[in-house]
Amino acid sequence: MLSRRPRRNRKSAVIREMVEETRLSTKDFIFPLFVIEGTGKRVEVKSMPGIFRFSLDVLLKEIEECLMLGIRTFAIFPAIDDSKKDKYATESVNGEGLYLRALSEIKKRFPEACLMTDVAMDPYSSDGHDGLVKDGQIVNDETLEILGKMAVAQAATGADIIGPSDMMDGRVGYIREMLDDAGYTNTSILAYTAKYASAFYGPFRDALDSAPKSGDKKTYQMDTANRNEALIEAELDYNEGADILMVKPALAYLDVIRLLKDNFPLPIAAYNVSGEYAMIKAAAQNGWLDGEKAMVESLLSIKRAGASIILSYFAREFAQLQKQ
Repeated sequence: MLSRRPRRNRKSAVIREMVEETRLSTKDFIFPLFVIEGTGKRVEVKSMPGIFRFSLDVLLKEIEECLMLGIRTFAIFPAIDDSKKDKYATESVNGEGLYLRALSEIKKRFPEACLMTDVAMDPYSSDGHDGLVKDGQIVNDETLEILGKMAVAQAATGADIIGPSDMMDGRVGYIREMLDDAGYTNTSILAYTAKYASAFYGPFRDALDSAPKSGDKKTYQMDTANRNEALIEAELDYNEGADILMVKPALAYLDVIRLLKDNFPLPIAAYNVSGEYAMIKAAAQNGWLDGEKAMVESLLSIKRAGASIILSYFAREFAQLQKQ
């Protein structure tokens, strides 16, 4: 006779739910949202079914609905008109510009919402790179000065979490010092610690029209083959004052999420990126898999790997499912 039968703990839904090791909550999510110029605009991203670019007035309504669903944290990304882009990303610190105006208005209307920002040059750069381009090279230290000013301007809007997504060396420490010197000691930094030069970013770049005008991002984003390098990046971000460490993308790097979880005493975030979202949506639309079940299973895998925070375009859909 078998004395140990694991199936006994699977025999009913009640028991399965009682003993499950990993549980997802709407509170785990940060919902990325795209803001565009104009009024009354709600434009679907063609490569991301169900995801839209919103003018500010419509974005405010979207956030209100999401708050009612239990989503409390939002990462805002701007789509800037090409006419406002230049080599030095000067639009990023324009207080009357789209992004800073949007952040201020969101915090004014919904002070209970937690806002995460994006610090990188690419949305505002005529070169389309995350850093300053000189003689065909992405220069590191001069970029830090631009990013620092950008972070302070975002903190001044009341933003809760600064998200430097650029992958320049030393950016967390530089931004931390700039924020502290400006009096924003309580403003958090979520470090894009292990951001890989991934093929899964395509739909995001469609949404913001932010693809590089030349070359690629492999001189500053991580090599997709490397795992131990993530430990180097994490140790630097930890020592420079990061509050949260993030891995991006998520599904192809579950081992890296676990690696950071096991080695650092900070919360670990993971970005379930646009390409990961688009794959499931496309397969579901073709009837190749159950989109809802695939969504939940993929999100569970990210949390099971060790992420306590998940940035995901599925956040609203998951919250709606939880309400049912």
